[in-house]
Amino acid sequence: MATVTRENIGLLNDKITVTVNKDDYFPPFEKALKQYAKSANIPGFRKGMVPAGIIKKMHGPAVYTEEVLKSIEKNLVDYLQQEKLDIFAQPLPSGENDARNLDMNNPTDYSFNFEVGLKPSFELADLSKANLTRYSIEVDDKMIDDEVERLKLRHGKMTDPEAITTDENVLNVKFEESDADGNVIEGGISKDNSLLLKYFSADFKQNLLGKKQNDTVVLQLKSAFDDKEREWLISDLGLNKEDETALDKYFKLTITKVGLVEKRELNEEFFKEVYPNKENITTEADFRNEIKNEISKGFEAQTRNHLHHQIYHALIDNTGVEFPESFLKKWMENGGEQAKTPEQIEEEFPSFKDQLKWTLISDKIVIDNNIEVTPDEIRDSVANEVLNYFGASGMQGDMSWIGTYVDSLLKDKQQVENTYRKILSQKVFETTESKTAPAEKIVSLDEFRKMQEEHQHHHH
Repeated sequence: MATVTRENIGLLNDKITVTVNKDDYFPPFEKALKQYAKSANIPGFRKGMVPAGIIKKMHGPAVYTEEVLKSIEKNLVDYLQQEKLDIFAQPLPSGENDARNLDMNNPTDYSFNFEVGLKPSFELADLSKANLTRYSIEVDDKMIDDEVERLKLRHGKMTDPEAITTDENVLNVKFEESDADGNVIEGGISKDNSLLLKYFSADFKQNLLGKKQNDTVVLQLKSAFDDKEREWLISDLGLNKEDETALDKYFKLTITKVGLVEKRELNEEFFKEVYPNKENITTEADFRNEIKNEISKGFEAQTRNHLHHQIYHALIDNTGVEFPESFLKKWMENGGEQAKTPEQIEEEFPSFKDQLKWTLISDKIVIDNNIEVTPDEIRDSVANEVLNYFGASGMQGDMSWIGTYVDSLLKDKQQVENTYRKILSQKVFETTESKTAPAEKIVSLDEFRKMQEEHQHHHH
């Protein structure tokens, strides 16, 4: 009869010793050998008629070792379940364990040792006392003006003027690497692109005003564009942004087409085109108010995420949790997918412990508040992602394909698991948010972005 003992060897760190005797593993060993004898196919013997001695000599040591280890593992698992031990990861076998000492010709008692790290009990920080702030970003007239102009352009009509006359001209162009005189370099960079005139630097624009289709100019990136546009152009042209000489290259720029978007007028037809499902938008004031509401909703998601970050750090910083650090470092060294050096472990352990701490905290929130994620919630979340991806929220006609597509996505276990974790995380933060009493503060967008940058810098 197997026996299991347990002793404490450190903070939340126990050693479990499993001892098995002959009665635990020998009968299964003999049964396994008989199964081998029935199925063995050895030249010179009929199937099922191989002498037991030959089978034992050929397969005995491996089968004996397997049955002893299976008995050890079964008794360890049974013990963990019976004692309801809540442990980190898996038990770590002791270095003293050596299966090479198992001898089928001398069956005896065998003891194997394992280390376990026990999960701690703890109380969550009181979020009602946490110093939190719920920010609201002020939507100013400039934001609304900018969005109105963007929508007027987006829904505008493309025309084909003869020459370049305004910052809003759309230029279809061809970049060809050349020398300073515009002689194209054989085998050099050649790339088509589409740019607004306003993307060029103020000085260089003068070289383009009045130009028509098929006209050419020679440029250098360092003088033709300002920093922001230059950065993405370097990437688009396949140049290395770390290469300082890239900005000195010359390009022959051929204008292949001149376009101009005629902005839409602010009238009821335009309002209905932008917001087809809202009948009450009939005036410019209604239109601007709806834009303000949409911008506010977008900001609400950002400010809520910021509040959730505050909640996360309030819980991490103020919830006292003890860890079996010795066990966890041993597990990091040998129990992960890849072995780590002592130096790597010391470097990675603080962030590893924070991740582990958050897992324990969020698990406790889920259990204490009976948080669940239903299959219908997973399906609805995946369906919404599909609608957003295809921009189908305003689509008309037969939409039955969405259900079929969602069904196919839900067959992917990883997709389901990721969606489950996303919804669970949302519910954890919604639950904790309901227990907070944050101060309310209105800030400008610039102020909010500065706070986010400072927050990220402080915590990385």
